Amino acid sequence: MPHKITVKPSGHEFSAEADESILDAALREGRTLPYGCRNGACGVCKGKILEGAVDYGNYQAHALSEAEKAAGLALFCCAKPKTDVVIEVHEVADTQDIKPKTMPCKVEKIEMAAEDVAVLSLKLPAGERLQFLAGQYIDILLKDGKRRAYSLANAPHDDNYLQLHIRRVPGGSFSDHVFTEMHEKAILRFEGPLGSFFLREDSDKPILLLASGTGFAPVKAMLEHAFHHGIKRSVTFYWGAYGLADLYMRELPEKWAREHAHFKFVPVLSEPKAEDRWQGRTGFLHQAVMADFTDLGGYQVYACGSPVMVEAAHHAFTAERGLPSEEFYSDAFTFSKPKA
Repeated sequence: MPHKITVKPSGHEFSAEADESILDAALREGRTLPYGCRNGACGVCKGKILEGAVDYGNYQAHALSEAEKAAGLALFCCAKPKTDVVIEVHEVADTQDIKPKTMPCKVEKIEMAAEDVAVLSLKLPAGERLQFLAGQYIDILLKDGKRRAYSLANAPHDDNYLQLHIRRVPGGSFSDHVFTEMHEKAILRFEGPLGSFFLREDSDKPILLLASGTGFAPVKAMLEHAFHHGIKRSVTFYWGAYGLADLYMRELPEKWAREHAHFKFVPVLSEPKAEDRWQGRTGFLHQAVMADFTDLGGYQVYACGSPVMVEAAHHAFTAERGLPSEEFYSDAFTFSKPKA
């Protein structure tokens, strides 16, 4: 029997089946709630249960603590209604008219940006285009029914090819395939666009962008979109990596910093090698931001990459630097379990 879901403060209503997550039901009925990983790992879809009861489902403990559950919070990608439910969450209006679709594509080019990072350029069928917002991702559909999520690294205006940045994950079946077997002209299938990680253009607040590793992919898309459309808000981009080689496209943000007076690039290495001869910032990414900013009350923050970085940044910025929680946007990369 379906249950009625009421969203506050918008007042929108939709129905959800008992075995359907609140997020899946919302997307099915054209209501876009914030979300990222869709598997209970990133915490982007977190919202409050004002009335009613839910089955919280399977999720990772770091994404929803017991204290948060006691305070009425739930992850809507996992939570399934047991009764009619009233939830509190800010809907994402900008994606309402963009419907995910399943499409084939051809691997047009494979380039090695680093020893463990491949850049795929995907070509859509003739006459086809994918409508998306800079920062969103697609799910690569594998033959065994599994999915692998990758952010689109190109801006929507530059869509002759869809660009993905693939980091090789030890034991990862798809990334191993990309690095050892995939060839140009190979055919893939994907679903997209997905996710609510994109630049909110209805604000004039200065922007902080944080990326760890290949979290640079959606940030690259967002920045190229902003530069293309002449958005002049102050932007500071912090890119964290282990060593210098892991900043696999650092010439791009360095170039942007030379070309755009309102853009600043701050690379941060956590474990620089002796041969890097690194004279720049070191340590944890969120701590570099903390050292530079004493008050984030008037900022928007976009963080993408490892769940540990995203979680640390969210906690530190909201608890210690006055950042409003609703001005923290994130996409935490999670990985599938390695193959046996």
